[in-house]
Amino acid sequence: MWTGTQFTGSLGPSQTGRWFTFGWPAQWHVVWYMVPTSVRTGAPQVDWEVSVERASSTQCTYWITVRNLTAAPVTFEGRFAVLS
Repeated sequence: MWTGTQFTGSLGPSQTGRWFTFGWPAQWHVVWYMVPTSVRTGAPQVDWEVSVERASSTQCTYWITVRNLTAAPVTFEGRFAVLS
């Protein structure tokens, strides 16, 4: 397994944003997860949804929509894990 941080992001209160990352080998199984870097305790701060777009027979693009679940600004890292 290979892991890393692909991008950092920030969202205003209750805001939704969309990020993309491209050039990933289509045969890889990639899991995406968002890790808040804002210092808060309690309930989850973000929610996310991932869509995959096939760019070619060998590469794909990941579109990641992140939603701030709080009434305060939030910062986060977009991280990945390649499982194959």
